[in-house]
Amino acid sequence: MKHPLTGVLPVAPTVFHDDGSLDLDGQARVMDLMVDQGSDAICILANFSEQFVMTDEERRVSTELCLKQVAGRVPVIVTCSHFSTQIAADRAKHAADHGAAMLMLMPPYHGAALQADEGAMIEHFAAIAKTSGLPIMVQDAPLSGVKLSVPFLVRLAQAVPLVSYFKIEVAFAAQKLRDLIAAGGNKVVGPFDGEESITLLADLDAGATGSMCSAMIPDLIKPVITAHRSGDRTHATALYKNILPLINYENRQCGLRSAKAVMMEGGVIKSDHVRHPLRPLHPETRKGLIELAREVSPLALKWGK
Repeated sequence: MKHPLTGVLPVAPTVFHDDGSLDLDGQARVMDLMVDQGSDAICILANFSEQFVMTDEERRVSTELCLKQVAGRVPVIVTCSHFSTQIAADRAKHAADHGAAMLMLMPPYHGAALQADEGAMIEHFAAIAKTSGLPIMVQDAPLSGVKLSVPFLVRLAQAVPLVSYFKIEVAFAAQKLRDLIAAGGNKVVGPFDGEESITLLADLDAGATGSMCSAMIPDLIKPVITAHRSGDRTHATALYKNILPLINYENRQCGLRSAKAVMMEGGVIKSDHVRHPLRPLHPETRKGLIELAREVSPLALKWGK
């Protein structure tokens, strides 16, 4: 894996048939598309991958298939989050054994009220790092309900050296990134944003070195990052303005269903099914998404045709 890892690190969707079973051929095609999109790495089994509706056996099958299909063309980040330290460590070891380059982890939580204290969180990350030997990206997202302060994140990075990447997707992400970079110094190897890159420009200004977006338009997000990191903020801003309406629509109207809808429209996959209790996109919402996507012509909309 290139060190430090920078750029665009999209999250792969999990592909299902219309009956809800895993579509392994479709999943393999998504991996190939994401390589062709210019991804600097690919993240699997994240929340945008619907990891919370998958069985342990499906996770195993999907992990092995994705890593085999990518075959080292780009690094693969495997999300191993679980409240149980042992289960998360087992997932991490499996990922490492099959060629993962990095892990992503949310802090241990179960519902709104069951959370580990800071000492237990450090032990949790330390155990997973020891088991896998892989770099770890901490996912700091509202979904967990766990408040990860900048001082704590720095303590965690100091205590567990493999914790060196951070995906910040909380409110006022740019300020938190700026504070984390200033406080963490060289312990913060990879400060990233997320949340479909909806705050990308501000986050890059704050020092983010990349974005973990969805798999819908990483080929159009990457040039924004490249231009900004080369010092051409004016060009980066112009590129970002062009795709921001689509990113906003994805973030506010579609969520994790967006990438699969665009991929289905582009012939990459046969079904954009999401598992219940998630609901499919309303036909009018889907129509609006595809219309905006056509205006900017991402690779996912034409790769399979």
